[in-house]
Amino acid sequence: MSETVIDLNCDMGESYGAWKMGDDERMFASISSANVACGFHGGDPRVMAHTVMMAKSHGVGVGAHPGFADLVGFGRRNLNVTPDEARTDVLYQIGALAGFCRRFGVPLQHVKPHGQLNNISLTDRALADAIVAGVKDFDPNLLIVSFGGEFARAAEAAGMRVAYEVFADREYNGDGSLVSRRQPGAVITDHARVVKRAVAMVLEGRVRAIDGAWLEIPMHTICLHGDTPGAAEVAIELRGALERAGVHIAPMSEVVHART
Repeated sequence: MSETVIDLNCDMGESYGAWKMGDDERMFASISSANVACGFHGGDPRVMAHTVMMAKSHGVGVGAHPGFADLVGFGRRNLNVTPDEARTDVLYQIGALAGFCRRFGVPLQHVKPHGQLNNISLTDRALADAIVAGVKDFDPNLLIVSFGGEFARAAEAAGMRVAYEVFADREYNGDGSLVSRRQPGAVITDHARVVKRAVAMVLEGRVRAIDGAWLEIPMHTICLHGDTPGAAEVAIELRGALERAGVHIAPMSEVVHART
């Protein structure tokens, strides 16, 4: 595949019981990979089943989205787990989603940690190694989604393939990390800017940090946040803009394969 190709991923299936999160039905029309919650920070068996079925009907790649066991905090609070707890919790969650993938004949493509499980792993090598070990315990051929740091290094050290992720609606620090959501302006809400920025990131292979520096970063997949206002409209606009720029949208397994 010689053309420019990118994946669009989104966190999906995070509703549970009577509580609803995101507009999954509309988002599926624009994305190419779905990170499906596995019941710890969001999701439940019914939602997981429905989400996998929707992914299959749209030809969208399916990945596990394991998080801390923190429904109340939506997986965005720091939990002091041991490496063994992290490893087995990740393995447990992947196994839960894999059951639904098997039921509906959908291959499991990737694993992307959620919230603080992901954030802490960027600087905590012990946690990063534990998450990677949990993924590898299940299937060493799964892609690991990361935007860098110790987590990506741990995955590569374990011989696993990394799908590098970028964020069109988040500001970057000069060291390549994301600006904290606690800081004003960390999340870009101007839809037109998000779309223009994403297209430039894909075509140029770089992004401008808040200090003005250009960061050249590997990228296989762009994260879209489905729980923000107007997310479905932004996704439609972004996919259309990328395709008009000659960029092919494909599940991340195809993107990683095309670039290796």
